[in-house]
Amino acid sequence: MLNDSVIAKSWGELTTTELYSIMKLRTDVFFVEQKVDEEELDNRDQEDATGHYWIADELGVAAYIRVLYNETAEYLDGHRVIGRVVVREDHRGEGLAQIIMKRIVEDFSREAMMLHAQEYIVPLYLKFGFVSFGDLYEEATIMHQSMYRAAQ
Repeated sequence: MLNDSVIAKSWGELTTTELYSIMKLRTDVFFVEQKVDEEELDNRDQEDATGHYWIADELGVAAYIRVLYNETAEYLDGHRVIGRVVVREDHRGEGLAQIIMKRIVEDFSREAMMLHAQEYIVPLYLKFGFVSFGDLYEEATIMHQSMYRAAQ
């Protein structure tokens, strides 16, 4: 049964079971399903400032989002970077990414944020106050759009 409450932890707080479930979901979707050939284990997960947000069910992590902090802003003052947004196939269309995004926007509302959205999911981020900037670009064979949300 799905528990739609969002779990938020830093690297040091993750259990080995939680970490395995997060990595399994990301690998299943990004590598197996989407055939992404970019480096998945980029050493950013274990940084102190990285936040891991997810919703779980009896099978493990059903939806997940990672929040990084970059010392140098990639765009304007956007030091927080949302990424690795992923929902397990059996829970797509249930709004789980929106539930997690709502929590992240609440947690970091006083900070500017940015992300690199897969083109088809841009409307999700528009709902949370992100605006597109720059041209569409290809990343890992998938068209992406950079997006920014100002601090509130």
